[in-house]
Amino acid sequence: MEFKPPSSQPLFLADNLALDFINSEYGTGDERHDCFEDDTRVIDWLVIAGLVPKGTKAPDGLLAEARQLRDAARAVVHAAMKSVVVDLTVINHVLQAGRPETTLQWDEETQRYRITVRPEVLSPAGLLWPVADALVKLIADDKFEYVRQCEAHNCILLFHDLSKSHRRRWCSMATCGNRMKVAAFRNRKNS
Repeated sequence: MEFKPPSSQPLFLADNLALDFINSEYGTGDERHDCFEDDTRVIDWLVIAGLVPKGTKAPDGLLAEARQLRDAARAVVHAAMKSVVVDLTVINHVLQAGRPETTLQWDEETQRYRITVRPEVLSPAGLLWPVADALVKLIADDKFEYVRQCEAHNCILLFHDLSKSHRRRWCSMATCGNRMKVAAFRNRKNS
């Protein structure tokens, strides 16, 4: 029995923005599901993730850049898990080209200084920059060692194990965890 989420909604099971972005493509073998079917679906994912407001228009090339970033992010996470080097060109491009403008301003209403952060331009890199930033922070963090791939035999999803004991094994207990426990029970019963 293969895991299929309801109505092809994106999965937010990883406890990390970058890993959830990678998990926007899931499945096994030729039976992969890609939440990024077109520019609109990428914007929908960004809205659900809380990165852009509803009604944001997709700039030209968003789908292609999102898929490139996702592939590069997946490659760097797997490389980091094995302590090997991988090409960082795509990730560094998004970090550089999409860097938001950060300014310090005085707010007359609150009589306080505040920081404003906004994309320089509405570009694919600008919209995807928060994902690349989250990826860099995850990869460079001491807690990267708790990034795992689901232990279910046919699941490719990644997650950041933030549990107290760091013994999380599945992307979701409700899906893969339940399937694996039922399979283990059947194996014990049949033995």
